[in-house]
Amino acid sequence: MFQAAQTPPRISTLILLTGISVLSLNMFLPSLPNIAAEFGVSFGMANLSIAGFLGVTAVLQIIMGPLSDRYGRRPVLLAGLAVFAIASVGCLLARDIWVFLFFRVLQGAIVGGMALSRAVVRDMFDERTAASQLGYISMVMAIAPMTGPMIGGLLDQTFGWRASFVFFVLAGFGLLVLAWRDLGETNTSPTKTILSQFKAYPELLRSRRFWGYSICITFSLGAFYIYITGAALVGAAVFELSPAATGLAVGAITMGFAFGSFLSGRMSKRYPVFVMTLAGRIVGAAGLLLGLTLVLSGIVTPISFFAPVIFVGVGNGLTLPAANSGVMSVRPKLAGSASGMAGAMSVAGGGLLTWATGLLLTPENGAVMLLVLILTSVAISLLAAFYVRWVDMREPVQA
Repeated sequence: MFQAAQTPPRISTLILLTGISVLSLNMFLPSLPNIAAEFGVSFGMANLSIAGFLGVTAVLQIIMGPLSDRYGRRPVLLAGLAVFAIASVGCLLARDIWVFLFFRVLQGAIVGGMALSRAVVRDMFDERTAASQLGYISMVMAIAPMTGPMIGGLLDQTFGWRASFVFFVLAGFGLLVLAWRDLGETNTSPTKTILSQFKAYPELLRSRRFWGYSICITFSLGAFYIYITGAALVGAAVFELSPAATGLAVGAITMGFAFGSFLSGRMSKRYPVFVMTLAGRIVGAAGLLLGLTLVLSGIVTPISFFAPVIFVGVGNGLTLPAANSGVMSVRPKLAGSASGMAGAMSVAGGGLLTWATGLLLTPENGAVMLLVLILTSVAISLLAAFYVRWVDMREPVQA
């Protein structure tokens, strides 16, 4: 019954691992006020459960990726799932805020479910097929942020905020069993020693392709972070939308991302990675230029503003699976390290762009400034994609 897996995992297993990684961030967001009230602390203190979680996931991606290149994907993923499941029990039983925050930070170990699932896919498939599979997996990264808070809010309203952590406990231990039985090792050529692992890093870090793809990923996701940060302000202050309508507008970009990811899954086998990466950047930039043109022409309506942003989501759905496959294909033996480093860079970059958006955006400049900031991020990612193509034309790809 509990025989250890000896074969590569099903894609459905990797989808579930990615899904719980996303849900663990945002599912209990509606419960933050109730958590603060029960522990008798400010909302800002309770919100550290989000900020601390993000910080730990950035660091852990840098650590878990290289460990998976040295010791294999399976043991690192299983260890991360075990820590997540136990930490979820700690959050569930916590009776003061510091105990809760301690175990909440430990829950960040689940980030391996997302970062290492990408590396597993790259181990299993060639570059184009990996991009296609990552496209289908990425659809979960669009659906989970939309459904997670709704599920968490319903659980809180019905049973209390701890119900979300009951879900995490059950999901954590359930996925641990599933991974044990289904997720066989895919890293067939791990490095021999930690020393040889570290000696290989400069080879990756000196790669211009690695940095090109990583910058493209960071600023592609950065456009999403900027929009999520500013859309609520623009919806309320500029268009006077209701909270429900604002929520729908915020979710528009994720619906576009789901559609783009689906297209990526269908098309990536037929077209080279650089084509899919560039196509996504061009789609996103074109939509934003349309929106900015409409706004600057005086056509400032919710539809003229929010509809063009859907193209950013579609563009990210086309770009990110291909770019993630590309960054892990720079040095396939270091796919885990590349995935972890690129993931950490995107989290850190997203945090900085979110902070900058909060500083620059005001109710007075909201509509134009938000589009300009998103377009700037997309333009940088487009330049990075062109840079990768320029490198491809001058340097042979190493296997």
